[in-house]
Amino acid sequence: MKTLIVEDDFTSRLLLQELLKGFGPTHVAANGLEAVKAFQMALADKAPYDLVCLDIMMPEMNGQEALKKIRALEEEQNIFSSQGTKIIMTTSLNDPQNVIEAFSGLCDAYLVKPVDKAKLLERLDDLGMQY
Repeated sequence: MKTLIVEDDFTSRLLLQELLKGFGPTHVAANGLEAVKAFQMALADKAPYDLVCLDIMMPEMNGQEALKKIRALEEEQNIFSSQGTKIIMTTSLNDPQNVIEAFSGLCDAYLVKPVDKAKLLERLDDLGMQY
């Protein structure tokens, strides 16, 4: 399972890397702009990410914007969100507006920080991920 962790907070980034390292390669991006570039490069190399863990509050480009751009990149390749990369929002924001916006942007799951390993694995199972 190839994973892109998009997180500007160093501690949160390390936690997610630690939780996911046993399941395959993990790459990191510190903001949404880096994430979109990394995602685009992986698509171009025909080696897309299986999972993206995406924070919302980040500099350069927030997670909501990055989510929309990532889904647009997939759509350009005729990849629909149901067959594309699984995207889990991993954020401290738990307000209805952000949750609704994320699902409207076609995220697959939403986890509130601090991310708990059991909950993360449960979401991966719900999404049918092979880890």
